[in-house]
Amino acid sequence: MPLLRVPPILLLIVLNTLVHAVPVLLAGVVKAVLPLRPVWRACNPVLTGLAESWIAVNTWMMGAFTRTRFEIEGTAELRRDGHYLVLANHQSWVDILVLQKVFNRKVPLLRFFLKRSLFWVPVLGLAWWALDFPFMGRYTRRQIAKNPELGRRDIETTRKACGKFRDIPVSIMNFVEGTRFTEAKHAQQASPYRHLLKPKSGGVAFVIDAMGQGLHSILDVTIAYPGGRPSMIDLMADRVPAVRVKVRQRPIPAELVAGNYQEDRAFRACFQQWMNGLWREKDEDMERLLAG
Repeated sequence: MPLLRVPPILLLIVLNTLVHAVPVLLAGVVKAVLPLRPVWRACNPVLTGLAESWIAVNTWMMGAFTRTRFEIEGTAELRRDGHYLVLANHQSWVDILVLQKVFNRKVPLLRFFLKRSLFWVPVLGLAWWALDFPFMGRYTRRQIAKNPELGRRDIETTRKACGKFRDIPVSIMNFVEGTRFTEAKHAQQASPYRHLLKPKSGGVAFVIDAMGQGLHSILDVTIAYPGGRPSMIDLMADRVPAVRVKVRQRPIPAELVAGNYQEDRAFRACFQQWMNGLWREKDEDMERLLAG
């Protein structure tokens, strides 16, 4: 039975995580105890190398224990010393493994903006902290309307994280829809896209503003599962026949680099129009990828 495959694979993933996480945590403690720029610079390559090794082993297991076919296009001109903003649609936790497989050791380590509650995930939470993954409050519009300080707090977290990222090659990852796609959410939003939720522009605008000219380009990633949106259990049980990925490398429009997304209504409308254009093209890519 396919589900019998899950426990041994899960055990191997846990062992791989522990083997790599312990030295990551030790290096993270050194960074915390000696918060000096030379120490930080010395620790960062070690931390990055450990994270890339962990991803490589997970990717190897995915190839060894499943028959999932990966069809990937658009990764020929990527640089390991680049500064990228990576934008992707989001359907499943499997997306993260797919992105890591596509980009590991081809671009700088992907760094995600994580919900603050994920800091408390055993082992991984501290590892993400050691690797300088930013932790955000991810407040709703209603919460921010009641307490605007919450919104300013997340903006400040973004600025601090991007300040660190200016000094190193980096790939800043953003799931622009803000949540995983489901048919119910799609209907609730009355989304104008066939296969996507509406994009949220604010986080992208804050990163571009904070990084300024420090970003080389945008990697616009479309992930499609022709066999249906999978769970992690589906992947481990070898129930994901194929994954199709298209990567488009895009320049960042000069007019979007300098602007006040929060307070300039005209700039905000222009930025949202640009994002909606990306999402219309992504929706067309999804249609083609799903059709094969």
